[in-house]
Amino acid sequence: MGIALVTGASSGIGKELARLFARDGHGVVLVARRRERLDELARELESKHGVKAWPIACDLAATDGVERLVGDIGSLGLGVDYLVNNAGVGTTGAFAESNPAAEVAMAELNVTAVVRLTRAFLPAMLARGQGRVLNVGSTAGFQPGPYMATYYASKAFVNHFSEALAYELRGSGVTVTLYCPGPTQTEFGDVSGVGQSKLFRLQVATAESVALAAYRALMAGRVLAVHGFLNRVGVALLRVSPRAWVRAVVASLNRPAAHGSGR
Repeated sequence: MGIALVTGASSGIGKELARLFARDGHGVVLVARRRERLDELARELESKHGVKAWPIACDLAATDGVERLVGDIGSLGLGVDYLVNNAGVGTTGAFAESNPAAEVAMAELNVTAVVRLTRAFLPAMLARGQGRVLNVGSTAGFQPGPYMATYYASKAFVNHFSEALAYELRGSGVTVTLYCPGPTQTEFGDVSGVGQSKLFRLQVATAESVALAAYRALMAGRVLAVHGFLNRVGVALLRVSPRAWVRAVVASLNRPAAHGSGR
């Protein structure tokens, strides 16, 4: 059994992924900002599955967040066999009216932290000749996203970064899996403000179903998987749809109520 590092483990998809790793006998490093939730989950996993869980409270969007996390894991003497880059955040609204600090923090967490964590743990995996990386991307990463411009762009980075790495690592014993859910029942909808949009009123998956499918894709060594039949159809249609039409449709789905239908 190996050790899995799961970011964004205090709730939603990350929490469910941590449960799946523990269920199968893997030790789990639980990373998020909320220490109390991590402690509670660690106690649950250790009691229910008899595995070791290490809760590490860390803000990966902070300048020294990733460095501190890597240092803490090194101090514990842990090797990471499974790296799960799940933590992410979003905002909704016109970019010019947004909170600049929130937009930068989003890019730091959704993009920079993924790059830094992957770069930190990948060499050791390659030296061992085994390891798995799961990057939780999004169907948002396949198109531009008016009214969630930075979020959609950040997921486009994760999508492309993951597929490129998977190609580079062929035959190394290390795999990279990109899993792309659509709207999911997590805290993300409420925190980002998109929970009341048309997008989230169409079809929303459960965190449990997304985590299970992502876990299976990771263990199977798949490069890319999109969650749900309708999402797969939607991604396929993007390849043949006019970009102007795509931008307009996504804008209508994401547009905050305050902006009305005429903008």
